[in-house]
Amino acid sequence: MDKKSFLKAGHAPTLFASFLYFDLSFMVWVILGPLGVQISQDLGLSFAQRGLMVATPVLAGAVLRIVMGILVDHLKPKRAGTIGQIIVLAALAYAWHHGVHSFPETLILGVFLGFAGASFAVALPLASRWYPPEHQGTALGIAGAGNSGTVLAALFAPGLAAAFGWSNVLGLALIPLGIVLVVYLLLAKDAPECPAPKSLAQYFKVLRDKDAWWFMFFYSVTFGGFVGLASSLTIYFNAQYGLDAKTAGFYTAACVFAGSLVRPIGGAVADRIGGIRSLTAMYLVAAISLAIVSIGLPTAWAALGVFVVAMLSLGMGNGAVFQLVPQRFRSEIGVMTGLVGMAGGVGGFYLASSLGYSKQFTGSYQAGLLIFAALAIVALIGLTSVKMRWRTTWGAASMTTARI
Repeated sequence: MDKKSFLKAGHAPTLFASFLYFDLSFMVWVILGPLGVQISQDLGLSFAQRGLMVATPVLAGAVLRIVMGILVDHLKPKRAGTIGQIIVLAALAYAWHHGVHSFPETLILGVFLGFAGASFAVALPLASRWYPPEHQGTALGIAGAGNSGTVLAALFAPGLAAAFGWSNVLGLALIPLGIVLVVYLLLAKDAPECPAPKSLAQYFKVLRDKDAWWFMFFYSVTFGGFVGLASSLTIYFNAQYGLDAKTAGFYTAACVFAGSLVRPIGGAVADRIGGIRSLTAMYLVAAISLAIVSIGLPTAWAALGVFVVAMLSLGMGNGAVFQLVPQRFRSEIGVMTGLVGMAGGVGGFYLASSLGYSKQFTGSYQAGLLIFAALAIVALIGLTSVKMRWRTTWGAASMTTARI
């Protein structure tokens, strides 16, 4: 990649604001996972309830990404993002002030935290619209590296909860979120060329295109795997290896850091060698890693090593998918970001909840992990079936300067 060309092509302050907004939103989106051990102890939750608790924000975020995608097209990304951030701040302030006292209340909080997860449908179009096709993978990789916010949650939330109580962690989160909202308002700028708003019928029209469904499925595996594990690993390491909440949080942070760090690398690699080739390798590595860890490795360190490999592959896969999406759906990037992001959230909900149910009813996490590994293989087969058509139609050299 030509760095000078990239820096001249877009709007760096907006790219930074997109990343920062995405980063802190993701921190809050998955915060119930790192706090899950303490919340479960205080509220007496079963393994199935723990799984649903951490999965609910993921599912809510998935659904709300459609809503935010529509708002992006009608109100433009900056204004839509501002609305989402204010809703999250209000929900956290209410939960902190009044407390969360039961399992149903954790689910209600999780629904409102879904607005933080829906930031995906804002941050990516906000950045994408500033950059030409040959820089989409890198630009969206940088903006999408906001996945790293899940590292902050895993790294700090359990320790802060031990020191101040998990309910007060919800209040402490208001401080960085408020600062980021101010920075976002000052730096973010909508691109001068924004697609005209579409009617509701036009939004659903894109679903008639089979490529839209392929992208949704591919992302449900890469991002679904990433966020599902990010939400669940603190509880996993605590239940599987008896680690205390703080140590389990550190292990989770290492895994999530690996996956979020390589998202921009995955986008850049896809720009260089093509998203299809990148995804092929990523699905294979992810499937093998999840299958290995499903057997129940003897030590937490061994499991950590394999989970890191899995998260590296899933994180790079996230970047690769969004190197391809803008090439195929340039004029529908707002709604496609919402749809594809929704599918990713659904995948994360499935993984997080299935791990809880697997542990509850079989006494092991193996079934949940193996089924998701199988989904990665199915995605690999699907990618193989469409790659020739993609490379000879919208990905042909005569149609785009980007590598497909």
